[in-house]
Amino acid sequence: MHITATEAKNRFGFVCSQAKREPVFVEKEGRVDSVILSVEQFDALFAAGQPKAVAERKLAFNREYSDWIKAHNEHFQAHGVWCDGLVAWKDSI
Repeated sequence: MHITATEAKNRFGFVCSQAKREPVFVEKEGRVDSVILSVEQFDALFAAGQPKAVAERKLAFNREYSDWIKAHNEHFQAHGVWCDGLVAWKDSI
């Protein structure tokens, strides 16, 4: 729903009830200036934008890539680390 700022001011109760069904776009000077949302829509947007805790991200990563992690761990157990024989490069300057 799109309405003007004057309409939003004059029909605020109606606008609030409409916002429970769908976002209400409020226009000023022919351009969308604001959006009125239900509290449920706002909470969903807010939650989606919040960064997850490190522990939560680690669990999600481990769940998503468990097969890859298992394969690499098995490879490490069988063959060791690929860079065991490497020596740190030294600057000759």
